[in-house]
Amino acid sequence: MSHNEVHRSHRVGWLRAAVLGANDGIVSTASLIIGVAAANTSQENILLAGVAGLVAGAMSMAAGEYVSVSSQSDTENADLAIEKRSLEHDVEFEKDELAKIYQNRGLEPALSKQVAEQLMLHDALGAHAKDEIGISETVVAKPVQAAFSSAGTFTVGAALPLSIAWGIQGNYQITAVVISSLLFLAVLGGTAARTGGASVVVGALRVTFWGALAMGLTAVVGRMFGVVV
Repeated sequence: MSHNEVHRSHRVGWLRAAVLGANDGIVSTASLIIGVAAANTSQENILLAGVAGLVAGAMSMAAGEYVSVSSQSDTENADLAIEKRSLEHDVEFEKDELAKIYQNRGLEPALSKQVAEQLMLHDALGAHAKDEIGISETVVAKPVQAAFSSAGTFTVGAALPLSIAWGIQGNYQITAVVISSLLFLAVLGGTAARTGGASVVVGALRVTFWGALAMGLTAVVGRMFGVVV
C-alpha cells in the first residue's frame, strides 16, 4: 500500500506575493473606479483613474516586495555569515550546540551528538541554518521573484475591474464593477486557499469581506465629495 504526502510549504514565498498582488490589484483598482464613478465624473476620467491606479500600484507592489524581501534576505545572509565564522573558529562548540537542539526535541544525548556529527559532515552550514537559525531552502527570501510575482499578479487583478468599467458604462457601471470584483476576489481567495491546502470557503469569504468593505468606503467618499477623488 503506497502512502503519499503532499506538502505545500514550499509554495509559501511565491504564493503570498502572488495572492497579495492580485488581491490588491482587484481591491484598489475597483475601489478607485467606484469612488471616481460615484462622484459622477466622466467615463474618460474613470478609465484614466483606473489605468493610473494599475500602473502606480504594480510598480509600488514590485518596489515594496523587493525592498521588504531584500531586507529579509540581508538578515538571513548576515546570520549565515556569523554562523560560518563560528564554524570555522569553533566547530566543536557548534557541534555541541546542534546536539543540544536535538536533545530538546527528544533525542538521547548520545544519539543527538551522533546526528549532529553526521549532519555536519554532510553540510555543516546547512544543518545550522535549518535547525539553529530556521532558514530553509523552501522558504528562503527571493526578492526578484517576489517583486515580479507581486507586480504581475497586481496587473492581472487590476485589469479585471478595469475591463468591466471599460465595457459597461452608465448607471450599471458601479454595480457591475462591485459584483464582478467580489466574484473575482472569491475565486482568488478560494484558489489560494486550495493551493495552500486550507479551507476554500474560509479563504473566499476572507478576501471578499475586506474587498467589499474597501469598495463600500470608497463609494461613500465619492458620494460625499461629488468630484473626482
